[in-house]
Amino acid sequence: MPLSVDSSTITHSIQLSVAPVFLLTAVAGMIGAVAGRLARIIDRARVVEERARQSTDPEFLQRALLELGYLRTRGRMANGCIGLLTLCGFLIGLTIVLLFLGETTNLRGHSWALGSFLTGVVSFLLALVLFFVETVMATRLLNFHMLGHAGPR
Repeated sequence: MPLSVDSSTITHSIQLSVAPVFLLTAVAGMIGAVAGRLARIIDRARVVEERARQSTDPEFLQRALLELGYLRTRGRMANGCIGLLTLCGFLIGLTIVLLFLGETTNLRGHSWALGSFLTGVVSFLLALVLFFVETVMATRLLNFHMLGHAGPR
């Protein structure tokens, strides 16, 4: 696998392989956002669990168990989302390597690059679906007990 030293070939291969880097930037941003949501889910679960351990009110305990169940599901979705985003990042990185090597060497990896890129995009789309479902679950959990006791305005 001899390395081509032609500067125009290297320039073209860098241009070709830089385009997927923008998707990597989006993936990194999404991982940061989802990791932040996961941290908040974990913090909230700890608070609810601690309050439930100290409470003897059966109504509160029932609401706490329901909320903890939602939080566990949301945490699993966030973990799944992070896993899909990590897979996406890996596949896009592999695409970049394959495109670069395909342009600078005799490696015929363009079909592999296409497959890794499309699989990476599909995993990104699935991660977006999980992210959306998790955020919808988060808003469904809001119950605004105070509004029920405020009376008519």
